[in-house]
Amino acid sequence: MREHKPIIRHGAIVAMVLACLLAGPTAAEAVVTRTTASVAKPPAVTASTPSAGRVHRPARAPGDGGDDPYGFADSGLLDGLDLPYGLGGGEERAPAGGAPTRVYRGYGFDTCRTPPLSTMRAWLRSKYRAIGVYYGGRARACRTQRHLNRNWVRSVHRMGWRILPIYVGSQSPCARGGHLRHHRIDTDDPWGQGASEGYDAVRRAAALGFAEGSALYLDMEAYNVRRSRCAAQTLDFIRAWDREVADAGYLPGLYSSSESGIRHIERARRQGYDDLPRAVWFARWQGKPSVRNEPVLRRNAWHPHGRIHQYSGSVREKHGGRRLAIDRNRLDGPVAVVE
Repeated sequence: MREHKPIIRHGAIVAMVLACLLAGPTAAEAVVTRTTASVAKPPAVTASTPSAGRVHRPARAPGDGGDDPYGFADSGLLDGLDLPYGLGGGEERAPAGGAPTRVYRGYGFDTCRTPPLSTMRAWLRSKYRAIGVYYGGRARACRTQRHLNRNWVRSVHRMGWRILPIYVGSQSPCARGGHLRHHRIDTDDPWGQGASEGYDAVRRAAALGFAEGSALYLDMEAYNVRRSRCAAQTLDFIRAWDREVADAGYLPGLYSSSESGIRHIERARRQGYDDLPRAVWFARWQGKPSVRNEPVLRRNAWHPHGRIHQYSGSVREKHGGRRLAIDRNRLDGPVAVVE
């Protein structure tokens, strides 16, 4: 991989950041666009040829082979800013179709049921400014989301929240959670099923007002990566989902346990597979929140601006008089673009 060095010294960057902060929040936002033509969506989804019969292009993840152009890693100096996606490396820096992509660095949370607007307003008193919402997928635990609609998305976005759309689709055939066995991937056609569910993820995202360029995160719960046949079927499903989402102009991400799905996808990246996630959201509930110090990821993988660390789970917090059961996250990764 070609190494991309920063072209601006850190001192100049600090000055630029401070200037942005003094100028107001709008001056601290940036987007990256591509000039390629939009990719037309076919009227129906068809299964593609899985990995066995295809030539692999080198995998390209955000910042693959580059250093942090800011040099601040987990320092918190840039918390609260929208940053340009893909600085520092990788030729595939944005989704297809020239859509802008936004990155957020700071703290966020996810919760099973989307909170009402009154709770989101109350939680502005917390350190969090990003929220993960479970908006679709047949394995979603909280299928009833009575607060989640276009108005909710638009309203919380105007409050200053960044949104992480999470799609809980079919799960690995060797998933470890007993309740997930009712939603296993079709082992006869994992690629075709992944493509079909990727299309469903895009359709549902668009209906909620998530525009092209938005990151959509596939939730693949823990599975046994040592079972080679099952791991291969799971990877085919993930890659087909990723391709469908990317071809529609969105940015595919993957949420999983560090020791299963994230370890697996990192191994695929090193082996040169294509159609991989553009961002990874790893669950490791020990230690301090850090997007850089994940043991199963090489330091240059999905960096910069392609990582989220879920560092604590199933905790209860109260802010502004409203209590929620949440998972805690540290972000340096892409979020939704709201129309």
